[in-house]
Amino acid sequence: MSVWQALFLREANTRLSSGRGSTVWLLGEPILHTVIMLLLFTFLRVKVVGGIDVLAWLIIGLTFFKVFKNPGTQGQNAISANKVLFTYRQVKPVDTVLVRVFLEGFLVLLVILIIASAAIGLFNVALWPDDMGMVVLAFFGLWLMGLGYALITSVAIDLIPELGKIFNIMMTPLYMGSGAIIPLSGISEPYRSWLMYNPMAHGLEVARAGVSSSYHVILGTNIAYLYECALVAIFFGLALHLRFQTKLLTQ
Repeated sequence: MSVWQALFLREANTRLSSGRGSTVWLLGEPILHTVIMLLLFTFLRVKVVGGIDVLAWLIIGLTFFKVFKNPGTQGQNAISANKVLFTYRQVKPVDTVLVRVFLEGFLVLLVILIIASAAIGLFNVALWPDDMGMVVLAFFGLWLMGLGYALITSVAIDLIPELGKIFNIMMTPLYMGSGAIIPLSGISEPYRSWLMYNPMAHGLEVARAGVSSSYHVILGTNIAYLYECALVAIFFGLALHLRFQTKLLTQ
């Protein structure tokens, strides 16, 4: 536990002291994306999506996708960023991934709370959850999916660095197909059913339903599917770390 505490403090210091730009961008990126998409929806004269205000719909989608994305993409580089620490016998590659994913989850939670509070206070956006349990369930499921993604990709990238570019490219279709900024309800079958194989889509739908009981959830949404995918990814990722631990320490 003392190893994790030391790693957490090191990661937090590195993440938040790397420059004002990175700290501002952590909060500014989802706000900027929300503003851009809101302008687009306004131009298209769309005020309501799935039975809730379009601004609330966008904020939930953009911020909750980051619950998966930030831990996943930051965690995938944890091993390469902490190679110098592997000279200490207590530090294992999996420790660096777990700590970084936990830190990113905490930072995203702060971002969500800040943006939601500002939207409620300044613009009277209906973001106070009708069902807090569903929101927490969606948040934790998306975070676990990010953990599984990070565990798998961190090993793959350390063994084959070129895979990092492929994983970064893969994030775009995952984002576009999750329903974060494009309403999946407007996509006809069978394409919508295909997109629902994306586990993050289920997390975002449940998060929106938790915030507003009047939200029209897409048929086939199942939070259990998100958790099943997350647990499979975590199990596979831990198996990879166990199998290649010696190589990760010495490479």
